[in-house]
Amino acid sequence: MGAQSLSQLVAARRAELAYYSPYYFLRQFPIERQQELFGTGAAARWEQEAGAEIVAAASADVKWLLQHLAWDSGYFGAPMYRLFTALFDGLTSPAQLLQAAAELRQQLATRHGASYYAFSVVPAEDVRLLQALTGAGWQLVETRLTYYRDQLPGFDYPRHPVRAARVDEAAHIGQVAAMARNAYDRFHADAWFGDARADAYLARYAENTVAAGLAATVLVPDAPELPIDSFLAISDLKGDAIALGTQLSRVLLTAVGPANRGWHVKLVAETLHRAKELEHEAVLMTTQATNHAVFRTCEKLGFRLGATSHVLACNGLNA
Repeated sequence: MGAQSLSQLVAARRAELAYYSPYYFLRQFPIERQQELFGTGAAARWEQEAGAEIVAAASADVKWLLQHLAWDSGYFGAPMYRLFTALFDGLTSPAQLLQAAAELRQQLATRHGASYYAFSVVPAEDVRLLQALTGAGWQLVETRLTYYRDQLPGFDYPRHPVRAARVDEAAHIGQVAAMARNAYDRFHADAWFGDARADAYLARYAENTVAAGLAATVLVPDAPELPIDSFLAISDLKGDAIALGTQLSRVLLTAVGPANRGWHVKLVAETLHRAKELEHEAVLMTTQATNHAVFRTCEKLGFRLGATSHVLACNGLNA
């Protein structure tokens, strides 16, 4: 069988691509609209994304949807890539797909030698792709669980004093994030980064949720006797919400230091109260499958499990 067109390969992957929507478990949003925005539609128009390219395998009819990340490359001083997914059909054998995955790593090594880094967030349902990537040397660095809380009009939980973090507190927020190290997030779990670089990156990201507008707001405790040793950054997902005809929010990042012990559930509860007041349809929160403290928060506040995904990574050093 000859090479198939991009549209044919997209159609062959339709079932798996449905799980690439970050909201597929919210059944009130029509599946066709979610496919157009995040699944088959996203794959079909892939090359319109900044830094995006389609890398064809030499040995089989497999196409890799790859994106060069300019900001990340500059920050880490190495070529950084995100793999969105692969396109192939049902006739592609496991051995062929594994060989194609090995060829992708070789192509990146040919371009960049040992300096490149690539990662992919793959839904747990995309078993064939997960098996091919891990077989070709991509390492599992994180398993993620996405929880959601909808039916917000009925949310009733004790209130706690919070306020929005000020711009002049951005550096301190960054330090809270760095000090509350999570050994299981994808940066700390991946030896390529190392703890010092992972700490610095998370500090920078947390700082920018306040100083650079990466978040709609960042909540901190507002109790005079309590030092600020925790925060929760919220995105209102405006682009996606508009496209879906709704209002949504997501917990971007949260950290709790020892001086604010017990504040995770309070900050998340206040996030839900905020969403309720703004008439949002749901709040999403993603965490690692190892984060038992977050599980307890979810149980207390009525979250439900929506999705599971795996973060895989490879680099030229472990080729």
